[in-house]
Amino acid sequence: MSDSPDVRAAMWLLDAAKAQGFRFERIAPGPDGPLRGVRETARFADVLYIGGMWAPGSCTAVRRRRSGLILPGGPPVIDQITGNAITVLNTVVSSWPPT
Repeated sequence: MSDSPDVRAAMWLLDAAKAQGFRFERIAPGPDGPLRGVRETARFADVLYIGGMWAPGSCTAVRRRRSGLILPGGPPVIDQITGNAITVLNTVVSSWPPT
């Protein structure tokens, strides 16, 4: 693993996301396979995909409002972000509180 500042920052943000309640799993084989993270709270269902570190658009996160109602097309999207790993992880950790 590289010791570059960007990799260290991404790993720190990934650890912060885990501390805020995200559960991650590899969705493809290999140590560098893409990750899918899920966090469900009383108000929100958050899903995070990390497909690569630096490529624009390789990562995405979606925040949906949870609802007891059955809605056509699923619960409404409250926020969505696409970008590289640091941009998406930073947004999720700093702007999407786990409440």
